[in-house]
Amino acid sequence: MRESRPRFLQGVHPFDGMGMDKPFLIDPDLTYVVPQGWEAQAVYFRAGNSSDELVTVLLVRDGVPMRLFPIGAKDSVHVSLRIVEDLTADTCIEVHLAAPASTSGWIVVDLGLMEV
Repeated sequence: MRESRPRFLQGVHPFDGMGMDKPFLIDPDLTYVVPQGWEAQAVYFRAGNSSDELVTVLLVRDGVPMRLFPIGAKDSVHVSLRIVEDLTADTCIEVHLAAPASTSGWIVVDLGLMEV
């Protein structure tokens, strides 16, 4: 029997919006691939938005949006994701952002995952 391992996708990142219909990868560091022989579960998601506009953070699973988190202007969110779904080996998770064109600011991201 092996122990579970926590993994985190975190950071504070500047952004320039390209339109709500044009999400983009915030930063390559906000990418996670489940290792062979493991499964993972998203445990929580927290984020903050410094801009004056509503933005949306998307969790993208293997190139397809999996979860959407709207974050109000100068606001934050905290969502518990325990036991939502299993992520099998080789699943790729990326954190993308959609923001209105010509909107800029900083996004704070903290996604907690558990490898089991």
